[in-house]
Amino acid sequence: MIAEVLADAGARMDRAVEAAKEDFATVRTGRANPQMFQKILVDYYGTPTPLAQLASLNNPEARTIVINPYDKGALKDIEQAIRDQPNLGANPTNDGSLVRVTLPELTEERRKEYVKLVRSKGEDAKVHVRGIRRKANDDLDALKSEVGEDDLKRAEKDLDALTRTHVDQIDESLKRKEAELLEV
Repeated sequence: MIAEVLADAGARMDRAVEAAKEDFATVRTGRANPQMFQKILVDYYGTPTPLAQLASLNNPEARTIVINPYDKGALKDIEQAIRDQPNLGANPTNDGSLVRVTLPELTEERRKEYVKLVRSKGEDAKVHVRGIRRKANDDLDALKSEVGEDDLKRAEKDLDALTRTHVDQIDESLKRKEAELLEV
């Protein structure tokens, strides 16, 4: 029973760390990265659809992304969705068959804004991990009548170590992203 609770909490924390890393990847740095466009939803015939399902994304140059839609009728919608994205600061151009997005050079002020944004996302991820720990602690407390008190204390220590490990992973990813953002 205790092992199941710890395994479930560990798996959920792993997913939370992966989600945080994906979230960090959507924040732009000085160079273009197709992952920045993963969370963009395009209004495709009235349905919000992820950009990656509508087009292929290529990175021919350091600050340029070329988006080649599978359906040429979606060009205007893709262009509008990119223009509406608040944290990109990009102005897409449409040549009739594909969309080119050239990202402007980041200013020092903009880099600091992005660092704040990434720290906020990192803190949200840590709060999520701690919420998973709280739920697992509640599940362990529910097992109080079935298992011994020593086993319960040991399980709580294991859960705290698991939480610390995952929070450290988030902090490490956050440090890497901050260094990448501040790199000129």
